[in-house]
Amino acid sequence: MDKAEAKDRIIFLSEEIRKHNHNYYVLSKPSISDYEFDMLLEELIRLEKAFPEYGAPDSPTQHVGGGVTREFSQVQHKYPMLSLGNTYSEEEIRDFEERIQKTIGDEVEYVCELKFDGVAIGLTYINGSLVQALTRGDGISGDDVTTNIKTIRSIPLKLRGTSYPDEFEIRGEIILPHASFNRMNDQRMEDGDEPFANPRNAASGSLKMQDSAEVAKRNLDGFFYYLPGAGLPFKTHYECLVNAKSWGFKVSDYAVRCKTIEEIFDYLTTWEVARHELPFDIDGIVIKVNDLKQQEILGYTAKSPRWAISYKFKAEQAATELLSVVYQVGRTGAVTPVANLRPVQLAGTVVKRASLHNADIIANLDVRIGDMVFVEKGGEIIPKIVGVDLAKRLPDSIPVAFISHCPECDTALIRSEGESAWYCPNEAECPPQIKGKLEHFISRKAMNIDSLGEGKTGMLFDSGLVHSCADFYSLSYETLIGLEKTYESTPDKKEKKISFREKTVTNILKGIEASKNTSFDRVLYALGIRFAGETVARKLASHFGSVDNLAAASYESLIEVEEIGDKIADSILFWFSLPKNRELIERLKASGLRFTLDEPLVARVSNKLEGMTFVVSGVFTNFSRDDLKKTIESHGGKNIGSVSAKTSYLLAGENMGPEKRKKAEKLGVTILSEADFSNMIS
Repeated sequence: MDKAEAKDRIIFLSEEIRKHNHNYYVLSKPSISDYEFDMLLEELIRLEKAFPEYGAPDSPTQHVGGGVTREFSQVQHKYPMLSLGNTYSEEEIRDFEERIQKTIGDEVEYVCELKFDGVAIGLTYINGSLVQALTRGDGISGDDVTTNIKTIRSIPLKLRGTSYPDEFEIRGEIILPHASFNRMNDQRMEDGDEPFANPRNAASGSLKMQDSAEVAKRNLDGFFYYLPGAGLPFKTHYECLVNAKSWGFKVSDYAVRCKTIEEIFDYLTTWEVARHELPFDIDGIVIKVNDLKQQEILGYTAKSPRWAISYKFKAEQAATELLSVVYQVGRTGAVTPVANLRPVQLAGTVVKRASLHNADIIANLDVRIGDMVFVEKGGEIIPKIVGVDLAKRLPDSIPVAFISHCPECDTALIRSEGESAWYCPNEAECPPQIKGKLEHFISRKAMNIDSLGEGKTGMLFDSGLVHSCADFYSLSYETLIGLEKTYESTPDKKEKKISFREKTVTNILKGIEASKNTSFDRVLYALGIRFAGETVARKLASHFGSVDNLAAASYESLIEVEEIGDKIADSILFWFSLPKNRELIERLKASGLRFTLDEPLVARVSNKLEGMTFVVSGVFTNFSRDDLKKTIESHGGKNIGSVSAKTSYLLAGENMGPEKRKKAEKLGVTILSEADFSNMIS
């Protein structure tokens, strides 16, 4: 085949595959068999390899993945990625509608849509080709995940037709359908890995994987619902959706136009029940003003549009019997009580276990074995016991007494003054604590050894190959190949055997080797020193510059570091005083890990907050708390842990601690909202 023939064939195959992709993944109407589709795709891949000059960034072969992203760069959104105001009641929706009517005065039409439970994304297209994909991030800037987004087959890399703008952005939600989620968790369990807790977390984790070929295997999907920016050639939001669908985007068929508040309530009532029949998760309904000019008149607050609101479904509750209470030991030695329940259907899943948190919660609820308890899913994810049906309590029931000894190693538990948790102090020999420390060491925010999960780490520990995190760096092909584990599968209860084959072993060793490039602050966090979380580890690494300086630090020099108080300083001194921990550091140094800071952790953006100290408390809309703290530092400000007379500002989010607010008001410390803070640095 000459070049001209190859070029024509590549163009033909690309168009054919795009058409079949759209039919299968967007319309759910496949027009050829999977085998025929695979043959077309394989031919295109072969031709692009043979004639790379004719390959294109929007080729269908990009859906297969293969690119590796070491770091996800931060890119500023052209239009801020705001969040929606939340409501949980019909009364608040009526208030929303009254505010709209008061401002607009004319007849208002609304569009009601499903609120997908996934990861927000913004896609930019130029001349019909996908050029960039950004996550929400802090709302101002997001992570560039273009390489991974290209692997999602329902997302068009090249648009259909010609009616789209030359350049535009479209926003939506990346989701993991139930079928893909279940398949992925089955595979993870077969591989000895811990299953994901829910589809949203799995979708979020998948988007931040470094190998796009692995992302392609996850079978992510996406729905799109908003075109931001002025100058669109449409008059209504609904027109935007219809046209986006014609360009090849997957747009929900469940969006409807409503002219009255009663029609809106009918839609809410329908989906309150029908959501459990969907093949994906939703956590509410979004109500938007349809007319784009009316949207423009209504405008925005600092964090959300005034023309839209989100109705969140109430947490569902179920009553079931408490069968028993068991106790789990975490990596820090904290003992957590877990309730075993008679299986009950709740929010679309069968719930068998629920957290009881700590001894104080057990006492306050006065739960007893055999009680009928009320179970709720917090945030639609984690089941928790919220009450007891006392009318059905058995007369001879006995209160649950919290255990006095570790359920794993039988060491007497201790409880420090002012803490709610009981601890097992036997950190050197208690198996779940050792496993927990190993799992923490390899986790994404620590050493990020992607090829090792909790299941594989447990296999290594149970086989006697890994007892300390330094042991990871002594593993070899010979010690790993053929390692096997037998487990009981669910739901058939048959025994299955998994083993470390060549590909698994190669990936594990590659991941361990790559972790040697992890920065000092994350290595310090990975060590699992009590009270030294991500932020504290960054502060210590930035202040002392090396592990040797930190190990030699006195109590006085430690508490000079911002956010380091008595408790943290004592914990660090105790950790470095133990010979086994100093030996661990030396072994990790010998393995090539970084224990010095190569460059400043936070780049200085401006001096706008120079000389100011901030306490950050609560939950925020456009920032995580860690992002807020980094932003404060990047503008010259300092973060401190508690409110004092020296505090400049208390940055207050939702559900902030009432004591901090009370103390700030008493001392006259200015309390800032998230919007106030954004204005300070803008």
